[in-house]
Amino acid sequence: MAPAIPYYAPTGEECTLFEQAFRNHLPLLIKGPTGCGKTRFVAHMAARLGRPLYTVACHDDLTAADLTGRYLLKGGDTVWTDGPLTRAVREGAICYLDEVVEARKDVTVVLHPLTDHRRVLPLERTGELLEAPPGFMLVVSYNPGYQNVLKGLKPSTRQRFLGLDFGFPPPEAEASIVAQESGLPRDRCVPLVRLANALRDLKGQDLEEGVSTRLLVYCAALIAAGMKPAQAIRAAMIEPLTDEPDVRQALLRVAEITLG
Repeated sequence: MAPAIPYYAPTGEECTLFEQAFRNHLPLLIKGPTGCGKTRFVAHMAARLGRPLYTVACHDDLTAADLTGRYLLKGGDTVWTDGPLTRAVREGAICYLDEVVEARKDVTVVLHPLTDHRRVLPLERTGELLEAPPGFMLVVSYNPGYQNVLKGLKPSTRQRFLGLDFGFPPPEAEASIVAQESGLPRDRCVPLVRLANALRDLKGQDLEEGVSTRLLVYCAALIAAGMKPAQAIRAAMIEPLTDEPDVRQALLRVAEITLG
């Protein structure tokens, strides 16, 4: 039995763009805020296209060797072990690098030969030059809201990818998504989405980030499980946004006003 395709509700032509990128062997860059559905979208498309998926959560210590592989000691022998990027190339899978700007700079250098007409992955330590098969696709993402001078993709790297701008779904669509994911009736999700958008409007003032769709689902799931809405909202939509007592109280007041 084929695995179930992860739920995803399209809000535009993003599925068509992803599929065309895959069919034409083109890499894809997804830009969007935290928790807006980028990872779920990639998982959905990989399953829909019938391709294996390797997902890597990038971080400050992630090196090119973490992606390509390294020699490891096994039973007294030194054995080469492929990293997730190398496995994806060998298998013709989709490799998704989440928050790629968080990785070290040598990572983007490794990606370059895979993002142009060559579609190859040089493995200097083994002397191999892997040619990516038709089923391989490279997808990367990042949050432009966190981008700064030190952590950003160079134009020369960005222009190797197709670009897809991801945002939060329209309110009507987001309410349906939250209901589907949490089990809370849709009519009870509508005011939660309204509150989320009121809090998102504060981004850049008192908040670095607004409420994600992920947090909305958490909140609705708590309410569906029997928690009082005020408690669920505080735990899932207020506390994760700030550590400042004054800002927290202001957000709680926004919640009271928005929800009546």
